[in-house]
Amino acid sequence: MCTFSLSLSLLLCGKSQIPVYLEAFLNPEKRREGMGEEKKPQSRGVWPTVKPFVNGGASGMLATCVIQPIDMIKVRIQLGQGSATEVTKTMLKNEGFGALYKGLSAGLLRQATYTTARLGTFKILTSKAIEANDGKPLPLYQKALCGLTAGAIGASVGSPADLALIRMQADATLPAAQRRNYSNAFNALFRIVSDEGVLALWKGAGPTVVRAMALNMGMLASYDQSVEFCKDSLGFGEMSTVLGASTVSGFFAAACSLPFDYVKTQIQKMQPDAQGKYPYTGSMDCALKTFKSGGPFKFYTGFPVYCVRIAPHVMMTWIFLNQIQKLEKSVGL
Repeated sequence: MCTFSLSLSLLLCGKSQIPVYLEAFLNPEKRREGMGEEKKPQSRGVWPTVKPFVNGGASGMLATCVIQPIDMIKVRIQLGQGSATEVTKTMLKNEGFGALYKGLSAGLLRQATYTTARLGTFKILTSKAIEANDGKPLPLYQKALCGLTAGAIGASVGSPADLALIRMQADATLPAAQRRNYSNAFNALFRIVSDEGVLALWKGAGPTVVRAMALNMGMLASYDQSVEFCKDSLGFGEMSTVLGASTVSGFFAAACSLPFDYVKTQIQKMQPDAQGKYPYTGSMDCALKTFKSGGPFKFYTGFPVYCVRIAPHVMMTWIFLNQIQKLEKSVGL
């Protein structure tokens, strides 16, 4: 009887006259909307998943092309060749302008692995955390945890390229007989595997991972927090927000990571003596000997140059990332 009445109502009233409650009964989509369920957007393939990784890697590589000379000078300072001015003059006089871009291939490979992994992972982790937090902004400690995790994953993936970069940059400081003379990053990786074994690619990976965790905790968490502050509290525009937030995150990234970067550099560039003995047995031994010989400030050797190098690279990375995202939006990606 109920079915007959419903059919009669439809015939007499027509579809345009169907009451709302009947339309909801007949249409499952309407019924779900009425119950507060939102229609899920359809997936567009793998692009939404890989997009944060592609954008992160591309922005990091573009930033490296700009910052590479400063990074080269920073490494030479940490290896004890003098101040920034002295190192620059010596390099230009003895090796030419091209020396400032020595190791660029390794630097680009490092960004293609390390930055791709860390920025992509951080974006995914924060998106999931915000979703679990009902769309509310994340507290600082959760952003820091996401940054720590992203840094560890990125460093584990990018450690081989980082080792090649350090060795190529430090090669010219060694005696002629000890120089490795790598032609490019891939040649460096191939020879490291051939001469020292596959596991040698992760030599110094421990301090590299710890350093990356500290850097990304400072860089990523403070950047997100600064963006919210600049937009919500100060009312900054888009470009002012990016510049201000990236400057803050660059400073915290440098302050948190330089001690670990110093130890990592010493471990990765060390050479055995005539008896085949290395100067340090590991990261902790290097840290203790450094502290004993120079005190805590020894770990901050080259801090001004390191900060000048980190902050612009962070700024360039975020600026390039912002522009890449705007370009993708304009073409519908």
